[in-house]
Amino acid sequence: MQSSRPGPVLLIIATAVALFLLMPLLAVVPVSFTPQRFLSMPNGVLSLRHYQALIDNPAWGQSVLLSLRIGILSSAIATVLATMFGLGIWMFQPRFSALLIGFVLLPLIVPPVVSAMTLYFLMTTLSAFNSFIGYDTWIGVALAHAVMITPFAVVLILVALFQVDRRIDLAARGLGANLTTRAFRIIIPNIKFGIATAALLSFVLSWEEIGVTLFITSVNAITLPRLMWMGLRDNIDPAIAAISVLLIIVTAVILALRIFIERRGASETK
Repeated sequence: MQSSRPGPVLLIIATAVALFLLMPLLAVVPVSFTPQRFLSMPNGVLSLRHYQALIDNPAWGQSVLLSLRIGILSSAIATVLATMFGLGIWMFQPRFSALLIGFVLLPLIVPPVVSAMTLYFLMTTLSAFNSFIGYDTWIGVALAHAVMITPFAVVLILVALFQVDRRIDLAARGLGANLTTRAFRIIIPNIKFGIATAALLSFVLSWEEIGVTLFITSVNAITLPRLMWMGLRDNIDPAIAAISVLLIIVTAVILALRIFIERRGASETK
């Protein structure tokens, strides 16, 4: 049998491409340790003053907690909606499945500015009915993020569902299992790793979202990416580099966790 492992040449090329893509991210690491008050490379002296500034300024901590709340709520909404949609498509196989999937994936191809303007009008309309849900509220931001990230979760859930042997569902139905039992005790346990992956990816996408957030927030719901954008707009503070390093670490940990979940799921399905 021919080996599927990459050869040394392919491995070198892949490593070079990966380093080229990661170089802009790695460049921010030394900048975060500069002792200067402006963005610059450290001149032989390393300092943690900008990391200390993150601790001393409560605005950073508040924005991190707000982004966490928004990310958890929006990823939960997106994962539940995507799972329900995927189960409906997989179990019932409606005649217009392709059309329904295309409609749900529409936010992926619509320009972000158009989506942001649409969500802005939606949030301002919701604010007229309830001040806790709508424009410049954290729940409103979470709902808007859920709209933007649900298509990504749908893709991952559908991929997981299409790997499930349909005969399992047919056997359960033949033994008299009702719809709820088939969904929650047969199908969902078989795609639990796909659901976990969708939740993690949704959280990351919400965590770093900035385009829509700029349109639907003002002074109350200041997420971490928005606070960073405000810092870059008003004055180029090296604390931006420090918080960027922390964000890279958090994102890398989440992606590593996602890879671990995917590999564990693949090993269990073998």
